[in-house]
Amino acid sequence: MAISGWFVALVALGAIPIVVTGDWYWMLVWPAITLLIGLADLWLAASPRKLLIRREVPSRVRLGESALCQLTVENTNRRAARGLLRDAWQPSAGANPSRMPIRVPGGERRRYSLTLTPIRRGERKVSQFTIRTFGPLRLVARQATLNLPGRIRVLPPFNSRKHLPSRLAMLRELEGRTPVMIRGQGTEFDSLREYVRGDDRRSIDWRATARRHDPQGGNRLMVRTWRPERDRQVVIVIDSGRTSAARIDNEPRLDTAYESALLLAALATHAGDRVHLLIFDRRVRGRVQGVSGPELLSRMVDTMAPIDAELIEPDWAALPGLVRSITNQRALVVIATSIDAPGASTGLLSVLGQLTTKHLVLVSSVTDPAVLEATRDRSGREEVYRAAAAERALLDISRMAAAIRQLGGEVVTGPPQELPPALADQYIALKAAGRL
Repeated sequence: MAISGWFVALVALGAIPIVVTGDWYWMLVWPAITLLIGLADLWLAASPRKLLIRREVPSRVRLGESALCQLTVENTNRRAARGLLRDAWQPSAGANPSRMPIRVPGGERRRYSLTLTPIRRGERKVSQFTIRTFGPLRLVARQATLNLPGRIRVLPPFNSRKHLPSRLAMLRELEGRTPVMIRGQGTEFDSLREYVRGDDRRSIDWRATARRHDPQGGNRLMVRTWRPERDRQVVIVIDSGRTSAARIDNEPRLDTAYESALLLAALATHAGDRVHLLIFDRRVRGRVQGVSGPELLSRMVDTMAPIDAELIEPDWAALPGLVRSITNQRALVVIATSIDAPGASTGLLSVLGQLTTKHLVLVSSVTDPAVLEATRDRSGREEVYRAAAAERALLDISRMAAAIRQLGGEVVTGPPQELPPALADQYIALKAAGRL
């Protein structure tokens, strides 16, 4: 049972006859009158337990977008149900409105809507709803909290997809859909064409030239054209350890890694490569393997959505074995982690040599733009100390990057908004150089 402000106001009205008449018995009579009125109003209120609720909610929504949740209320009472309905979603689900006024005649049903705008990625759940039904005077209400489980999966927003069209245009140019042909370790024969000034003479095919003898114009030089190899293996490894929990530019490192992985996966899929995803710390938290085409990104976002960073150190010693469990062929292994803490990165350096002997390794790390900004402000004593600490942090990142390159790996760093396109550009550069 719950009382409303109207019931409190009714009780307060009892002060008027006491003041006017001065009779003390009004202090006993008036509470009894209000109590009887309240009980009568409570008896006339519809039972909330006889209201049947059905919830319709989408299974998935991207972070930053809104989803419509439909609630169907069926009144099996003879009396009309008037009151409030609260669907008890987690606060991070962003339910609006939090309380809805309802009015359902007896034996009928009504549909009500609320909007979910989640503010966090992952599984957002609801287990109960609360209904409060008032009597005709709205003095006293019946209230019940009933179980009705529900959930919605909040997927990564994939804001970096805005960079995909421009990178796909670069990829089409690289693949020869415009006349740009290269030759390197990671290229394969495409076709023959006549030699034009500026072509690499090493690409001349003398046998094809001999076969294309023209009696009038003599032999025409024929050159081979090359295109980047397709069906390469790309293994994306995301570190979900403690350093991934840090927030940079109001975004967790892990979410930036997800954005980079999604953009790279979309680009590599269009290039004809096979993409595999591995999220791990001391255990494998998520794996996407053997999926291609449009299903790849769907599986990746579903796998990423419920995984948050764990405050533990990753087991880097297990990484070579995990990569071998995915592929035995030469692959591009992209490791999304943090290299701004040399102590935490020693484990990665200890196994990096095992990976670079067979694979092409690319380490991706997000940098804090506030650190770079701090190096520029030296207006006072406190700012100078802060700039010195920032310079030391940048020096640590440079040392780690140099150590990774010395072991045969590549490094891509950048702020949260710039890292995904930078990683995509590095992938295209490796394709262009014939290294993949």
